[in-house]
Amino acid sequence: MAGTADVLLQIKQKPEVRYPVLVPNLKGMDTLVDLLERHPPPAGSYEPPLTDEIAVFIAASESFSKANLNCSIAESIDRLGPVIRLARFKGLRVRGYVSTVITCPYEGPIAPEKVRDVAKALHQIGCYEISLGDTVGTGTPITVESMLNAVTSVVPVEKLADIVHALHGAGYTTGVDLESLAEIGGWISSQLGRPNSSRVGQALLAKKKREAAAKAKETQAGEEAIQARL
Repeated sequence: MAGTADVLLQIKQKPEVRYPVLVPNLKGMDTLVDLLERHPPPAGSYEPPLTDEIAVFIAASESFSKANLNCSIAESIDRLGPVIRLARFKGLRVRGYVSTVITCPYEGPIAPEKVRDVAKALHQIGCYEISLGDTVGTGTPITVESMLNAVTSVVPVEKLADIVHALHGAGYTTGVDLESLAEIGGWISSQLGRPNSSRVGQALLAKKKREAAAKAKETQAGEEAIQARL
């Protein structure tokens, strides 16, 4: 939470943009509530609040949870309950993040049932959307499909996020335009002066670049043919 207030107070919030704040515990939630109450939108204005959404996180691996959160999965869920209840009471949306949904760097492959149970718990305690993170990047179509089949048996697929490429690869329909998403990712990377680290994004952008070059070459050839006949 360090620096959160400085960032939120310097952003020019736009109504159509979300500015989620990562909240690790109840103390962090209390700090955010205090910030929002001290800096509300001007009375009678249409300005949005500093933020209207928080993000909470949990792991599907006991080893990863203990190493990063210093508690078990069950304890982590218990701790998130009061955070989410307070957030929703204050009118904030809550987005849940689940890490190590395929493989844990400490204990290896994660059973789909573990991911299912954690995602179900987040859904039940009030997360409007749940992000499933392949933390170490070992997912394959087979392992992702197995995990998604388990999770979607208890959580509606429209409540899942951040695994769009995995969902498409496993045959799920998401309604998300992957090419437009890749373009946005490429633009953000260029603005930050960093390489695009998304393998899916890189592949889609490279494909679009090849198609554009082929189309330009075809157009040029057509124009040259017309000129030759004149």
